[in-house]
Amino acid sequence: MIQTLITLEDIREAAERVAAVARRTPLIPTIVPGFFLKCENLQPTGAFKQRGAYNMVAQLAPDVRARGVITYSSGNHGQAVAMAAQLLGAPAVIVMPETAPAVKVEGARAYGAEVVFAGRTSFDRKEKAEAIAAARGLTIVPPFDHEWIIAGQGTVGLEILEQCPDVERVFVPVGGGGLISGVATAVKRSKPQVTIVGVEPAGAPKMSASLAAGEPVTLEKSGSIADGLLALRPGDLTFAHAKAFVDRVVTVTDEEIASAVKWLFRTSRIVAEPSGAATTAAVLAQRDLGGTTVAIVSGGNVAPEDFARYIS
Repeated sequence: MIQTLITLEDIREAAERVAAVARRTPLIPTIVPGFFLKCENLQPTGAFKQRGAYNMVAQLAPDVRARGVITYSSGNHGQAVAMAAQLLGAPAVIVMPETAPAVKVEGARAYGAEVVFAGRTSFDRKEKAEAIAAARGLTIVPPFDHEWIIAGQGTVGLEILEQCPDVERVFVPVGGGGLISGVATAVKRSKPQVTIVGVEPAGAPKMSASLAAGEPVTLEKSGSIADGLLALRPGDLTFAHAKAFVDRVVTVTDEEIASAVKWLFRTSRIVAEPSGAATTAAVLAQRDLGGTTVAIVSGGNVAPEDFARYIS
């Protein structure tokens, strides 16, 4: 099936739509010359996800929104949908894994959402969400594989280009692929010479495996401290964007990720969850930065006790 890729205009329109709810997060230098951090951990929900979630919920017809929305999420997307729904007056149901960090569960509930638990994998919660949506007449707001979600996440890429015009490489974390699809599209359609590097946990290399196979593949299992990057399969649409615009995808170990969480705090006083520190881990593993480099710190929703362990 041929997938239609989003356009730069789609992302620019999304930027106007989400401007009122998504912060223009800072891009800050690190102690490593030429290495900068795009701090999406400073969004109101603690992660970039509200860009895509709001962009989609805001475009639903009023009567559809009034019936309610539902999503399946390991945490950050769930909080983002809950926030968007609250702002736009829609009921929200969030299906989370049984292993979801308490900080993310509490975050979704704080925005008034109903939280339902289902299994441990993305397939478990997707199946549960689809069943509830059918029974209640709710609209599913998928975590990554939708053009409106991708366009919303792509606004991060527009900001990077505006804040760092001489950027040469952008490192983007890869879960289901929504963020890297949007960022890569925004960057490559504006400056094709910029290198886009995806970063996955070594225990969840779904995009690496898919690009090697030439089509989306499903992992038998995944595991990592980076709970937001554990999708077993990229989306069909996100894979198509990655194939078109991503230069390469690398993997990092849990040990490297944990070290990056500590490094970000010790050197820049940034609180990053493991998923948000994966890109920094990949950059620190490089012997030669290869020019001005930006790593997206995608989120900072980490349990205090876990964070204390990482930085001690």
